[in-house]
Amino acid sequence: MSQASSAQPRALQPFHLAFPVTSLDNARAFYGDLLGCPEGRSSPEWVDFDFFGHQLVAHLAPDETGRASVNAVDGDNVPVRHFGVVLTMDDWNTLAARLKTAGTAFIIEPHIRFKGEVGEQATMFFLDPCGNALEFKAFKDISRLFAK
Repeated sequence: MSQASSAQPRALQPFHLAFPVTSLDNARAFYGDLLGCPEGRSSPEWVDFDFFGHQLVAHLAPDETGRASVNAVDGDNVPVRHFGVVLTMDDWNTLAARLKTAGTAFIIEPHIRFKGEVGEQATMFFLDPCGNALEFKAFKDISRLFAK
């Protein structure tokens, strides 16, 4: 498979991520109700979510959950294992407000990282109820997503 040149725009393909949860009910409440991700197929051991156009599969595996190592990034201790999505700035602000209203305990409060630098971005980190770390970010100029 050849790699597309980073200079050429390419159609974004949905990614698939399977991850462990301690409770499917808690995952449904968090991903479905709080984040607004529609539910897809499911079984007694897993459930699919439409995560902003991407396929997340929450698998019941309580022994596999939890937060691990962190790395320092621009003055914050960022969980090494995390996932999320890059939103528009308006959608990021809306989600940050919804999470604050819901009483979400942030690992890293919503703020602007790398202020004034090429990679300037809005970011926030929080845990789902099963201990999985999520990051949501936004760029004023999305063309800077991979800029060096």
